[in-house]
Amino acid sequence: MNISLTPTLEKFVQDKVASGLYNSVSEVIREALRLLASRDNVSQERLAQLNRDIEEGWNDTTIYNGQQAMEKLIKKYE
Repeated sequence: MNISLTPTLEKFVQDKVASGLYNSVSEVIREALRLLASRDNVSQERLAQLNRDIEEGWNDTTIYNGQQAMEKLIKKYE
């Protein structure tokens, strides 16, 4: 597989290798891809939780005014 990087990204990768944190360009790219996959998983999990929370809200028969609803949300996500 061949990839093309902008000069800025290429310098970034080379700087990482030069810093001694990575032994090769491939290591830097693999780490970047692992981080991207991890971020994607977290985003998907957060979206799934948000959808569950929305569904729970739709099914909640308790009547709240706007202030009560905001307080409940703030407590949940603090």
